Amino acid sequence: MNHRVRTGQAKTSGIKKLVWLTVLLGITIGIIRIIGSRRAVTIVSPIPDEAKETTSILTNWFAKKKSADDLRKKIQELVNNRWKNYSVYVKDYTSSFTMGINETVIFTAASVNKVPIVAALYYYAGKGEIDLDERVTIQARDVQDFGTGSIRYDPPGSVYSLKTLAKLAIEQSDNTAAYVLGNYTVGLDRVQSLMNEWGLTQTDMVNNKTTSRDMNQLFEKIYKGEVTNAASTQEMLAFFKDTDFEDRLPALLPDTVTVYHKIGNEIAVMHDAGIVTDGKAAYYIGVFSSDITDEEEAKKVIAQVSKLVYDYLTP
Repeated sequence: MNHRVRTGQAKTSGIKKLVWLTVLLGITIGIIRIIGSRRAVTIVSPIPDEAKETTSILTNWFAKKKSADDLRKKIQELVNNRWKNYSVYVKDYTSSFTMGINETVIFTAASVNKVPIVAALYYYAGKGEIDLDERVTIQARDVQDFGTGSIRYDPPGSVYSLKTLAKLAIEQSDNTAAYVLGNYTVGLDRVQSLMNEWGLTQTDMVNNKTTSRDMNQLFEKIYKGEVTNAASTQEMLAFFKDTDFEDRLPALLPDTVTVYHKIGNEIAVMHDAGIVTDGKAAYYIGVFSSDITDEEEAKKVIAQVSKLVYDYLTP
């Protein structure tokens, strides 16, 4: 009888221990889960999403903050005394940033004046007033036997479409092509009237004058598709890309960068103006110079200014 009681008590004690062990195991597992959960939350999101976004915005804002005075000083230090008379204008199309050095000083435009002629041609073509596929015959009296371009080497009576003349006027800076388009096809008076309407108040087509800031007005309209339709805009922009004169604005820029630009040359005058874009950044830069004594050095200076501006404006 006493043996059975002891046996029952032992069984009861064992059951109690098992229950307690089960309870303790459950509590332990629960604690582990809670700790693990807290650690997981900490690892996944140590900073609230809102705080992350605010931090990112502030970081980007400070990183991209630019100063016109700072860039102006850098350019002036770079040019130093290598040029007496020069003008630089920069406008970032992705922000409100602009910077100018003598940007409203009037210069001889040289071949930069071919940009208004071609822009006017495409504008009136978009209006249906000009047919770009129309073919014209170049007469001996039309040939401008100086400067750049291939038409002057072709025999009189050669035939070109207006589109081809526009292409040659920009890519080769062909003087005969620009002469025919400006004087016969469009007319300098209509070109001038259009430039006035578009806000190029310091551009004089007859006397061949302009400013670096005026040229931004025109390049910006072309680039943003405000001159003609989308297809013709792309066609026109292609003329300004990979020209025969890539030794200035594009010279020191990365191969991934596209530059739509037009150069200008005359005795003691050297310019380059256009748009630089890498798919993210997009800005205008115009560099005009006069009274230069070394053309090759002037090309290098324009290239260096272009590289400085690119490095300054792009991350």
